[in-house]
Amino acid sequence: MSTPRTVDRAFETALYDTADDALDTAASLLAADPAADAELGRRGEEFVATAWRRGWQPADLVRIVRRELDDVHVRLVVALIRTQVPHDRARGPRWAAQLDDLPDAGTTAPPRTDRFSHATAVLELYRLLLRLPALEPLEAGAAGEAPRRGRENRPESRALARIRALLAKAEATGYPEEAEALSAKAQELMARHSVDEALLAAQAQGSATSPDVPGACRIGVEPPYEQAKAVLLDAVADANHCRAVWNEPFGFSTVVGFEADLEAVELLYTSLLVQAEAAMTKAEAGQRAGGRKRTKTFRQSFLAAYAHRAGTRLRAAAEAATEAATTGAADATLLPVLASREVAVTDRVERMFPQTTTTRLRGTADAAGWTEGTRAADAARVGNHRPLKRG
Repeated sequence: MSTPRTVDRAFETALYDTADDALDTAASLLAADPAADAELGRRGEEFVATAWRRGWQPADLVRIVRRELDDVHVRLVVALIRTQVPHDRARGPRWAAQLDDLPDAGTTAPPRTDRFSHATAVLELYRLLLRLPALEPLEAGAAGEAPRRGRENRPESRALARIRALLAKAEATGYPEEAEALSAKAQELMARHSVDEALLAAQAQGSATSPDVPGACRIGVEPPYEQAKAVLLDAVADANHCRAVWNEPFGFSTVVGFEADLEAVELLYTSLLVQAEAAMTKAEAGQRAGGRKRTKTFRQSFLAAYAHRAGTRLRAAAEAATEAATTGAADATLLPVLASREVAVTDRVERMFPQTTTTRLRGTADAAGWTEGTRAADAARVGNHRPLKRG
């Protein structure tokens, strides 16, 4: 029997049949034919390349494998992604950053195990990859769009470096008042940076530079308490001229906006989530010290209140900074630019997600959790939120 035929028989037996005995039979076929290993790996690279064509990105693939399977499968898919890279085309800075964030090769090699167990894990992974649906494409130029001016043409701005430094200090400090001031300053700088980028893009219109158009990225929304975390991300996106659409089954939100604003959303959401979780742990300790047992409902209510309160404060800080920037001589130029960018973001969201639904938060009835979450959001300087959009 030829090696490709061994792999074909194994796939016919296992990949299109979810029964455990089918998986065992296919794994036995592969385990008995060491010469099939190279062909099995090549087929895995094809599954990865197919996932890219369906709109998935490296971080998405690792995230779904981690959610649905086990650590051994994560190591396998990371190894496949790395092996497939030399055969792939260049896909831009976000893609490259995701590849850089994969675990080091030395830590991704699957542990030595018997051939049957290894074949079983490979087939389980391939089953998942085979069934991945198409996602909305994020890359520039998708669906006939003009390429957008991205990070690949310029180094990180001084403003973003300052924002990173402020948020790092806000996460590290043990003083709520200091965290409040640092987070507020970071949002102010984000708003000013957004205005500067909008003006630069407007000046480039009509020149040889490609026009700036909205982009999109996916940000993981990890369990537990995904709903509350998605609300927080929605609030951060809204305050920074972006729109977020939550995909609950696959554990991410798609954020649509202009590049500088997308960068701000990624930075601020990650920082506020760290601050929120630290504050929640401290609040729970205080509740236990008072003799009150707190549960999942307390934590869900805490994070929901934190996100609810954060939205209003973030938007207030952003609006104040934008208003200050629009006063004076730049007013006549800036206001139409900002309005046109808002329309462009809305248009792209509607084209990417022609059908969305809204959802309401569940499990937020714990009054103490809500109170503590609101207090923590005040300390972090981070409201009212729009209903979540779900693709």
